[in-house]
Amino acid sequence: MRQEETALALYVAHRGELVKYANGIVGDRAQAEDVVQEAYIRFSAAGGEQRQRAPIVNPVGYLYRIVRNLAFDWVRRASAEATSPQSEQIERVANDAPTAEDVLFYRDELRVVAEALAELPERTRIAFNMVRLEGRTLQQVADRLGISVVRAHQLVREAVLHGSRKLDEQDG
Repeated sequence: MRQEETALALYVAHRGELVKYANGIVGDRAQAEDVVQEAYIRFSAAGGEQRQRAPIVNPVGYLYRIVRNLAFDWVRRASAEATSPQSEQIERVANDAPTAEDVLFYRDELRVVAEALAELPERTRIAFNMVRLEGRTLQQVADRLGISVVRAHQLVREAVLHGSRKLDEQDG
């Protein structure tokens, strides 16, 4: 019983440092806690096996070695799981990047909208750009153009409708 108490006392005394050590390797505090607990289980089991053999000369160093080996095993296992074909398939499914077809489609739509905006009177273009591209308020547009807020809203609405009509014409 004396050897088990010694193993537990050693574990309790060094647990915080062991967790920091494991965390430095695995990069995850919760996983580091698990690694250290598993290390204690193996350490205490090794102490019982050592009764028949020579005693452990440096028990703290031995405990650190167990933590190190378990931590590196976890990193290797996590790395292997991250590079598995299944994870590559998941990455492709979750990818938000547009496809080449989408890029060409939206580029064409953007060209149509830009041409439509170029057809508009200057005040309408300015109002649209300020609200939709610069994120300004209708009050700021009204102040800049010297018009009412209602008129600023009408100008932005006219620009949006004109662009929408041009896109419909292209699709139709």
